[in-house]
Amino acid sequence: MPYVNIQITKGASRTQKAQLVQEVTASLVRVLGKRPEHIHIVLQEIEEEDWGFAGLLTDDWKRQQDSA
Repeated sequence: MPYVNIQITKGASRTQKAQLVQEVTASLVRVLGKRPEHIHIVLQEIEEEDWGFAGLLTDDWKRQQDSA
């Protein structure tokens, strides 16, 4: 029973999340031969201030990129 945990920063639409679930499921079915009803996918949305990237909090990093 595959369990997939996808962590993303907040902002994805419901449509985008549904597409992620659909495509990850399809990959597990195609590559590993798993049955869709045995696949569990959890999407975790994390605030940008709670995610670090390149030595900065992601919201600070984005602001830095916008001002560059």
